[in-house]
This record gives sequence, structure tokens and C-alpha cells, in this order.
Amino acid sequence: MNPKLLIVDDDEEIRTQMKWALAQDYEVLLAEDRPSAIVAFKDHRPPVVLLDLGLPPHPGKPDEGLAALSQMVAENSLAKILILSGQGEKTNALQAIGSGAYDFLSKPVDLEELKVVLRRTFHVAGLEKDFRDLQQRLQTDTFEGMLGTSPQMQHVFSSIRKVATSDAPVLVLGESGTGKEMVALAIHRRSPRKDGPFVAINCSAIPETLLEASCSVTRKALSRALMSSAGPD
Repeated sequence: MNPKLLIVDDDEEIRTQMKWALAQDYEVLLAEDRPSAIVAFKDHRPPVVLLDLGLPPHPGKPDEGLAALSQMVAENSLAKILILSGQGEKTNALQAIGSGAYDFLSKPVDLEELKVVLRRTFHVAGLEKDFRDLQQRLQTDTFEGMLGTSPQMQHVFSSIRKVATSDAPVLVLGESGTGKEMVALAIHRRSPRKDGPFVAINCSAIPETLLEASCSVTRKALSRALMSSAGPD
């Protein structure tokens, strides 16, 4: 299915010419004024729009075109709106770009040049859509920074939820690089102690005697901290 392209122009000959030139590559939608353009834009949600600034009832001024641009941007800020107008003054171009237009082309436009611009614009729109879809999938599929939709990973996530509410020690086993520290961090984040520090220690890099001494010091420090926080009876 060809991507949708909305062409908004008050000149019927220009609309017909563009539709004839672009219909092979796009599903071309046509509108001749702001009301019909907004209806088509809302109903069909085209990713790219060719919008003439000079629209009735005042085709000699850019007001209607700029108003249509503002409405389209408010409806869908992700759409790429190309301003195509004979009113090529720099002020109009700057105002259109400042209002959310993707690009500004002056009439008369070369059709081959327009085709190149459209291909690039649709390509950018497609990349942005793919990126948004990926972001949404990542937000849906992540669990405490971990990705996984398989039954095995869902079982891991379920186990983390269960043990996180317990005070019992938890032993996480796995080969190097499988994410044991991420699991431990997820348990910490889901536990009642989530507001406290999470300390990751590489035990294999510490001599056994030093590790035992460190654990002893840590236990004493934690005990003193708990007694201090409890206060006098």
C-alpha cells in the first residue's frame, strides 16, 4: 500500500497535475481549502502534507494557510508539512517554519525536484515512526531495566517480585555476563529497602580473608547504624 500524501491547494489544475504526477508512488488525497484539509488530515492522518499558504477566502494572503498549518501541527505534531506557495517572501517562510512546517518550497516547483524532496521527507517520517514504535516496545517490555518477553524471562521477573518482599537471603546463580547483578539490583529496587544503598561487590576479585574481614566490619557498621536509628527506648 502506498503511503498517504495530502495536497492542499486552491488551484484545481495544480491539484490535478500533482495527483497525476505522484499517484504512482502515493495515495494522494486532495483538499481545496482549510476546512476540507483539516477533515482529510484528521480522517486519514497522512504522514506528509503539501500545503499551499494562499487558500480561500483570501488566496492572496497567507493567513488561511498558516491557520491550517497550526491546526495540523496541533492535531499531529509528527506529520511532515511541506509549505508549497507562490508567496515566497522570506517572512512567510520564516513564519511557516516557526509554526511547525518541515520545509518551504516556492511555486512554480519542479516536479522532479518535488519527488526527491517527498522521498526524503517520507523516509525521515518512516524512520521517526520506527523509532517511536521501538521506544514504546522497550517501555512495554522492560522490567527494572531488563528486556525479555519469553516465558523464561517472565518467570524470572515473577520470581524477583516474590522474593523482593521477603527478608530472606537470596542467592542468584548464573554464568558470567548473564545479568546476576541486574537481578540483584531489581530485587533491591522492589524491596522495602529500596531507599537504602545498593552495594555491588566483586567477590572473586577479593582475597577470602579480606572478604571475611570486610563482611565483619560491614555487619558491625550496619548494626551500629540500626541501633542509632532506633534511638533510646
